[in-house]
Amino acid sequence: MKKKVAFHNLGCKVNAYETESMRQILESAGYEICPFGPGADVYIVNTCTVTDIADKKSRQMLHRARKMAPQAVVAAVGCYVQTGAARLAEDLAVDLIIGNSQKEQIAEILGAYQQDRRRREYVEDIRKVRTYPQERERLDNPDSSDGSEDPKKTGHIRINVKIQDGCDRFCSYCIIPYARGRVRSRRPEDVLEEIKSLADQGYKEIVLTGIHLSSYGVDLTDVQTDLLGIIRQVHQVDEIARIRLGSLEPGIVTEGFAEGLAALPKICPHFHLSLQSGCDSVLKRMNRRYTAREYRERCGILRKYFTDPALTTDIIVGFPGETEEEFEESYAFVESIGFYETHIFQYSRRAGTRAAAMDGQVPRSVKHARSSRMLELHERQSGIYEERHKHGQAELLVEEREQMPSGGIRLTGHTREYIKAALIKDNECPIQINDKIAVELLDEIEPHVLLCREWEE
Repeated sequence: MKKKVAFHNLGCKVNAYETESMRQILESAGYEICPFGPGADVYIVNTCTVTDIADKKSRQMLHRARKMAPQAVVAAVGCYVQTGAARLAEDLAVDLIIGNSQKEQIAEILGAYQQDRRRREYVEDIRKVRTYPQERERLDNPDSSDGSEDPKKTGHIRINVKIQDGCDRFCSYCIIPYARGRVRSRRPEDVLEEIKSLADQGYKEIVLTGIHLSSYGVDLTDVQTDLLGIIRQVHQVDEIARIRLGSLEPGIVTEGFAEGLAALPKICPHFHLSLQSGCDSVLKRMNRRYTAREYRERCGILRKYFTDPALTTDIIVGFPGETEEEFEESYAFVESIGFYETHIFQYSRRAGTRAAAMDGQVPRSVKHARSSRMLELHERQSGIYEERHKHGQAELLVEEREQMPSGGIRLTGHTREYIKAALIKDNECPIQINDKIAVELLDEIEPHVLLCREWEE
């Protein structure tokens, strides 16, 4: 009888990619993948450590797994392992402690444990890892369904492809360089092989991701490539219809970079530029390597080469020492840029970072109030952006097709700008998942979901 293994993923798109990779490895080794609930023989929690709260959630999920199945194998994997191995070593809820660079050995590690049921740790100093191993984490037959999605409604549409790991920036609030190590890029031929395989399986939209995506290629001394270079190669894969990019550092957005992207029709005009604060003094304390003025210039470059692109960003409120005047400066800057989406985070003190030892830690109540104001601004700006795109032609890639209780078919997907929209058709509708349709966006029918109709000349 096949042993059942359940996964729970915490954190970023890169973690999600690696969780899917481990699923495939274990499925190929004869395990049965099951939902994260009672009844599994093995529980694997791919942890996150970006904040103290993420550490806490990681521990909670490990303890939940142990409670659901006291005799099962519980494995802690990933970023929290790299920074919290000592604490995990004392946690009796955990049987296996597996670092980021050992994820590809998950089948062998589980096999060894089954032999003698002896608790083991597989953790190396990730900062000493200098190269991205070949033939790792390739998704040969991705299937992210864990029981939460109806396979009749969804298909192979959009998928993340990890092309880079690690970060050398050492922002004062961030523990990730210690959890992920130095910059390491996948070789272009490995990236292309994976994407061609995904295209053969029907995927139409690729999202290129990494821990510090903008650094792609800097460590490949024998290959002359960079992020724009690998994007150009991916663009040549015929079956891929859309390319999106993960989070970018503002500094990569030069005239040449933006002009190069604009020459590639498959690139979606949807860019996430990390900001964190719109106040120069806070940016300096964060060890971010740009000013608000430079950031504004990069947004202007993207808007020069793309027609009203969707710009999204991250903001931290309540960073140590952030005064009311500094917050107001950051707020005014965010308002002036006009983002489509703003992801707001209340600063969370993270042990092991320089910011944790800084004076002027902001009270929780103040951080909450500032976060609330930023969230209100986000909602307003999102609505303004969506309003601008109404009654013009857009391209919808169908991601879901479902029968409506009242009759008719509802087709849901995203535009190239990542605006979510729904098209209502009759039961005889021939449009299927993965089809691209020219549509006109209409009014909002759900929060940030626009009704649309097929485009008429």
